[in-house]
Amino acid sequence: MPRNNSTIIKNVISISANGANTGATFYQNKEFTVLQDAYAIEWIYTKDILNDNQYLYLTTSISKTIYGNYEWTNKAGWEKVKSEKIQLPIKNKEIDFEFMETFITELEKEQVVKLEAYLLISSLKDYILSDEEQQILDDFKDDKFKWKKFNLKNLFGKSIRGKRLKSDDRIKGNLPFVTAGEAEEGVSAFIGNDVTVFSENTTTIDMFGSAKYRNYKYGGDDHIAVVNTQDLHQLTSIFVTSAIHKSSYTGEFHYGRNFYAKDADELNISLPTKNNQPDYALMQTLISAIQKQVIKDVVLYTDKKLGKTS
Repeated sequence: MPRNNSTIIKNVISISANGANTGATFYQNKEFTVLQDAYAIEWIYTKDILNDNQYLYLTTSISKTIYGNYEWTNKAGWEKVKSEKIQLPIKNKEIDFEFMETFITELEKEQVVKLEAYLLISSLKDYILSDEEQQILDDFKDDKFKWKKFNLKNLFGKSIRGKRLKSDDRIKGNLPFVTAGEAEEGVSAFIGNDVTVFSENTTTIDMFGSAKYRNYKYGGDDHIAVVNTQDLHQLTSIFVTSAIHKSSYTGEFHYGRNFYAKDADELNISLPTKNNQPDYALMQTLISAIQKQVIKDVVLYTDKKLGKTS
């Protein structure tokens, strides 16, 4: 977006005022601008300039107060939100900024240790690209792939629609239950009901056309369609999910026009090819290369925080 005629701000808290994530709150410590469906607020209660950790604490407090209490028909506009009250730590009847700073610092250390353990267990510490990965990444950037449209049903068979399970009928358990929405990746509850269990390494498309990759077993309600990508390599399934999302999440589907399993069966997606067929090996290698690029900064970040690098 061009900077001309845009209000550029930073070190503020942004709040989404519309859409499925109305009330979502984020700390913005770099320059950005907002559109009509969001707004930004800054600290003016004292003359102190807050640091990142203190702003993060405030952002969490605001989110805890407002997120989930607003929806499409009750949007989190500023005129409503400004009257909300948030909880903050106090010391000697004053806001305890030192506690806020220390709390976030210690929390970060704890999470970095967990992140380091996850990277090791998941074999994600290796971020060095192989020659093949580098070549495929270069070919992708130079637009050297051959692409073709494929019908989703012809590739993976008929999609499956989930079944309705009302909130009042849900029994607490360990099975993720997927519904429509972006919050928590669409997982609305963990249930113990006797429902159809869908395979891991599959793709869901919700009523708005939003596609998500699932690497775990789950149940689903009637607002999702399941695409049977389980026979693909995990990285290939992730690529295919992205291709599905690009074709299905176009704004065509909404509350008045839901995306159903029959729409998935009619969906055409664009994939790279070899000998006029989907080149699944290429997709796998490309996602591996992209994953390494993404994870590199995470690995370097954890190493720095744990004192492994200067």
